[in-house]
Amino acid sequence: MTRGAPASQPVTRFEQAFEKIYRLVLRIPRGRVMTYGQIARLLEERYSPRLVGWAMHATPSDARNIPWHRVINSRGGISTGRVILTEPDVQRLMLEAEGVVFNASGHCELSVYQWSPRQRSARAKFNALNNRG
Repeated sequence: MTRGAPASQPVTRFEQAFEKIYRLVLRIPRGRVMTYGQIARLLEERYSPRLVGWAMHATPSDARNIPWHRVINSRGGISTGRVILTEPDVQRLMLEAEGVVFNASGHCELSVYQWSPRQRSARAKFNALNNRG
C-alpha cells in the first residue's frame, strides 16, 4: 500500500510485511511503547528492526491512524530525528501527551512503558489474521 492509495490487498512482499507490522502497532495501548526489534521478533517472519523502521516511515495516511509514534528504539529513545519529515521532537511530544516520561538523556524507562502482548495469544491472533484469504 502506498501513501494515499485506496485500501486493498497488499501486493508486494514489503507491503505484506508492512501490513503485519501495522496490525501489531495498532494494538499498542496509549501511553505504552514497543521497540523496533521487539516487533520484528514477535512477528517471527525474520523481519529486521530496520524493516519495522521503514514500515513506520511509510505509515499510510488512511483511516486506521496507525500510532507510529509508539515505536521507539531499544534504548527507549526516539529515532525519527534521522529522517526529517516531521517537526523535531514531534514523536516525543506525542508520547509525552500520552503520559510517557523521558529522562534528561531523552530515553523513557522501558521497564515502565514497554508493552508486551501476551505471546501465545498474540501469535495465535496473528496467525489467524494472516491466514485469511
